[in-house]
Amino acid sequence: MMSRPSILPDEAVFADFRKQCLSVDNWQKKYDNNDMQVWVEHLQAKKGKQAPKVHKIKCKMIIKDVSAAAMYDVIHDGQYRKKWDPAMKESFDIARLSANADVGYYAWYCPSPITNRDVVTLRSWQVKDDEYTIVNFSVKHQKYPPRTDLVRALSILTGYFIKPTGPNSCIFIYLSQADPKGSFPKWVVNKASQSLAPRVMKCVHKAGQNYPEWKRQNSPDQKPWLYPEQNALPMMDPAELSIQRADSLENVDESSKLDAHDSEDSS
Repeated sequence: MMSRPSILPDEAVFADFRKQCLSVDNWQKKYDNNDMQVWVEHLQAKKGKQAPKVHKIKCKMIIKDVSAAAMYDVIHDGQYRKKWDPAMKESFDIARLSANADVGYYAWYCPSPITNRDVVTLRSWQVKDDEYTIVNFSVKHQKYPPRTDLVRALSILTGYFIKPTGPNSCIFIYLSQADPKGSFPKWVVNKASQSLAPRVMKCVHKAGQNYPEWKRQNSPDQKPWLYPEQNALPMMDPAELSIQRADSLENVDESSKLDAHDSEDSS
């Protein structure tokens, strides 16, 4: 019997993600202001196939006052995230899968009256030629099935590519194709993500500016994403996980909530 290929991202996944981050082909610029740009992937539907309904979105930020290494640490540091991420409802690492991969849980607040969301993702990272890459995608974990009080969202592919431009400056790119599920029209999802992205990026940049000082006072030598021997998470066999597909997640109907909210706003 043939063994199932590993779920862990290989070199080709990282190379392809880097290529997407740096590519301008098939991307439409939607925002360009103050060292920040937002693009949406523009794919023509192939014969017999529909173009994806949920866009890929890419945000690029030119950072002139924070190093690439510090921005990479900010994205990894779960303790620090509690300080700077106002959307975070709950977040924790579940298990490590290899020296450079883990599985984790993240729940976030959505504006009323929309139901809050959560996601279970496999995250993997790589530092190569002074470039820092983090990718994640949704997985199924038997002990963390969808909850009744939250809508389970889907990360098809999300990640960060960070490239130094000097000792204290970098290019910071966030790329995501994610489906919040629920019954939002896809155009609402795509429009909302485009307007939200610059706000989130500014928040991450500010977190980077404040990180070195915070880290000096909070376990300064503890960075398990750089030093795997520091990682105290339990090991888990990646074969116990499977990729979460969109069609196996329930589409919760929130249209009545949105309609009620709209009528309250207009009254």
